[in-house]
Amino acid sequence: MKVLLIGMGMVAQTHVLALRDNTEGLTLAGVLGRDIGRTQAFCAQAEGTLGYTVSAYGSTEDALQDAPDMAILITPPNVRAGYANALSTAGVPTLMEKPVERTLEAAKEIVAIYARAEVPLGLCFQLRTRAAVQTLKSKIISGTLGEIIHVDMRVPWWRDQTYYDAPGRGTYARDGGGVMINQAIHTLDLGLWLAGPVTHLQAHMQTSPLHRMEGEDIATALLTFASGASGVLSAATTAFPGTAETITLTTTKAQVTLQGDHLRIHWHDGREDATAPDTGATGGGADPMAFTHGWHQALIEDFADAVRRNRAPLAPPSEALHVHAVIDAMERASRSHARVEVIR
Repeated sequence: MKVLLIGMGMVAQTHVLALRDNTEGLTLAGVLGRDIGRTQAFCAQAEGTLGYTVSAYGSTEDALQDAPDMAILITPPNVRAGYANALSTAGVPTLMEKPVERTLEAAKEIVAIYARAEVPLGLCFQLRTRAAVQTLKSKIISGTLGEIIHVDMRVPWWRDQTYYDAPGRGTYARDGGGVMINQAIHTLDLGLWLAGPVTHLQAHMQTSPLHRMEGEDIATALLTFASGASGVLSAATTAFPGTAETITLTTTKAQVTLQGDHLRIHWHDGREDATAPDTGATGGGADPMAFTHGWHQALIEDFADAVRRNRAPLAPPSEALHVHAVIDAMERASRSHARVEVIR
């Protein structure tokens, strides 16, 4: 399958490495960027990594003329709509970096564009591919852990001011906000994937004195799940020096802690299970790209297989929209200082 990469932001090299190591027969056929000179330079570097020629495109029309089998869209969310229209019209299955768009309504429209065209769309919620996460998900599905009573999500990350000094970063116009839609969105996605949808919440979001930015760098929420479970979320890019995100589940049979890619289960009967500790970085510190490309590789391979087999990808757009809906509700709750309903 020929892959078209659109955008050359921070995560672009991660995708190049993931495609280099993929086991699904995928090749990076070309890269589309707004600056042809920069795109050509990026492609030259990618060729050194991949060992084959990568075309540089300066326009969407030129890129689509070469008939890619799938696209990976990694542009900032404020320019997604135009590419989504072009790719869906051309029938190109698209794997898209989070978030879908800046607002819930804009995200819904992009998902609807692909649905109307009947073209596959998937999201880069790559943390779902972690081995410990997959193990935990299977235990929840099998009922081994019993009923989930409470969910505790913590994202104690750090970003220094130079990160937010990049043009547009942490703004509503380009990114759609701060820590929730850019960083904690991954942990929130995992929490929802494991525990199910949220129906109501209360929230507080603020910008601390540690950063000069428009969006929030601290966010907290009290969550009510459709299952009846309660939840707490705390996310920040102010927690120097930054540590791995944690999801703790209180169930009727155990206390479960997922920290990064390490899973520990304390059973009520006295048993204790644990996966081998993951010593790899998670991107929670000053270097946002300090994480393995293996998670993206697994997600890309899953999406390619989903396209071939006409099945849903690991991270479908319907579930991505619920993540957006929870973030939207947090913003509304923070502004109104009231408990709000999560819009489905």
